[in-house]
Amino acid sequence: MISESNRIEYKRELTDGLEKEVIAFLNYREGGYIYIGIEKNGEIVGLLDADSDQLRIKDKLKHNILPSCMGLFDVVLERKEDKEIVKIIVASGSEKPYYQQKYGMTEKGCYIRVGSAAEPMPQKQIDEFFAKRTRNSISKIKSNRQDLVFEQLKIYYEAKGHYLNDKFATNLELLNADNDFNYVAYLLADSNGTSMKVAKYKGRNRVELIENNEYGYCSLIKSTKQILDKLELENKTFSTITSKERINKRLWNPVALREAVINAIVHNDYTHEIPPKFEIFSDRIEITSAGSLPDNISQSEFFEGISVPRNKELMRIFKDLDLVEQLGSGIPRILESYGRESVTFTGNFIRMSFMSSADVHDAQIIEDNIKAEMGGAIGGQIGGQIGGQIGGQIGGQIGGQVDELTDKQREVYNLILDNPSISRAKIMEKIGINKSVIQKYTEVLKRKGFIERIDGTRGYWKIIKK
Repeated sequence: MISESNRIEYKRELTDGLEKEVIAFLNYREGGYIYIGIEKNGEIVGLLDADSDQLRIKDKLKHNILPSCMGLFDVVLERKEDKEIVKIIVASGSEKPYYQQKYGMTEKGCYIRVGSAAEPMPQKQIDEFFAKRTRNSISKIKSNRQDLVFEQLKIYYEAKGHYLNDKFATNLELLNADNDFNYVAYLLADSNGTSMKVAKYKGRNRVELIENNEYGYCSLIKSTKQILDKLELENKTFSTITSKERINKRLWNPVALREAVINAIVHNDYTHEIPPKFEIFSDRIEITSAGSLPDNISQSEFFEGISVPRNKELMRIFKDLDLVEQLGSGIPRILESYGRESVTFTGNFIRMSFMSSADVHDAQIIEDNIKAEMGGAIGGQIGGQIGGQIGGQIGGQIGGQVDELTDKQREVYNLILDNPSISRAKIMEKIGINKSVIQKYTEVLKRKGFIERIDGTRGYWKIIKK
């Protein structure tokens, strides 16, 4: 095991001193990790009831620390050497100094990480932190509308097995100090004035716009899911033929793309009412969020995954809804596929640019594969050079058998196989793809001889081959 350090603390068991350790990391510029179930020397002893300890930890941190640290910590169950331990991930907070509620903002209540220990914070440092405390956050900005409704948010929580009671606005920190709805509430409400755009250009610059979609004026959660669905459709699969095999690749790594989208939305600076934007070019996708790096965090620390959430209230809700996995995990996941050069920092924005695996402007590989999959009849020389007329020679190299199905085609086919009476609308609902694309997939299945439609729109699907 790695020994204790300025960012790592070991505790044999859950004790009453946990809040002190967490506060020390909240006040520390880099945050840190606390492992429960490990001796100071690194020996793993495990916990007898890790599930119960997780609940106790969340309760302690929620009720005993001020300002609220909800959204700034994550409690994760891990298994090491066949023993269960709990890892607490603590981000650096933006409302320093954090303190134990029962002692107040005093030397007895405030702590900071010094080396591998949590030390009381001198009163002078407490006063300095308080003077610099971030006040212009979206949790403190009053919403210009107070007639907000949250049915969409409630539906998303219920889908995850959570039910919002009458005090959900307080529990989710959607109210400011005067008990009015804040800007966080405004962003999450069913109706608001915030919209995010997904623009698509023909070439490598912004000269020729071919598509401009708006996703917004609704709950930020709904907008996020709509953008993720849209980019999933745009993230086409294309094929490269080698001497031995056909290799299928996507335009962009789907894991990195999803992390970049979520990061841009959760960490965007909404105080100037500028939403993130998403732009697709022939050779890349660009994701731009408003706001520079948090104070005191360097670019190298950013790439190391040190987390200082700009909008902890949004982070907490996105975590509740499983849109975020763990604090600080996003950037390391992105760097597994794209280098540091993919990120550009300015004084006001952060932009991530992911180059496409294929340049559709030059090679037209993706366009040719879409034609082969959804377009006209597949003919000519399959597996060789196919180009030209739809129905004759369709552009691009297509390897494999005529009846080979993509993952999405196979998903549609399996639904039909299970229920030959299923409608296209029902397929759309189950898979989450728009109706026109479902129509194209079923046309491909018919053309490849898998299914046949009997009696039109009021009929059913006849299975031709299994």
